[in-house]
Amino acid sequence: MTDVPAPDALDDHGGSVRHETGEDAVGPDRRGDLDEGTVEALGKLSEGMEFVERARGHLYAFHQLSGTADLTIGQAADAFRAAGHDELADEISDVLVGRDLLEGRWSFQIVEEYDDTYWSVVRDQERRAREQLAGGRRHVFEAGMKESRRTHGRRHHEARPGD
Repeated sequence: MTDVPAPDALDDHGGSVRHETGEDAVGPDRRGDLDEGTVEALGKLSEGMEFVERARGHLYAFHQLSGTADLTIGQAADAFRAAGHDELADEISDVLVGRDLLEGRWSFQIVEEYDDTYWSVVRDQERRAREQLAGGRRHVFEAGMKESRRTHGRRHHEARPGD
């Protein structure tokens, strides 16, 4: 027998476990009484948010690569100095080491500004749309797609874990 969370069970962040997993009264497709247009619109908004998440990941990669580049260039300046090229080492240190990537900003500030002015707003709007229209259920479009594509009754085609 599978342990199914109680309807009022909460996750570590205070969210409904049943909503988080789709284990609620609307069934495995999660759509309940939502019309096709609403499901498609929620799916598009969710897809857009996923692209924002990917962009944020690339931004963090940019942040880490830029920081590593700055440290490596600093090591190059030290190596030039150790090799007796003090003037070149000083120029590299003065011009490149610690240089802003954008006017007044290092990469961490770019990431913070993106998070504050775009990423967090997109996530909030997507969550608000889900709460207003779908009772907070996530991935309603994808859950419907899974229901229509899986082979019912076949192993590894279950609607949910434990089915």
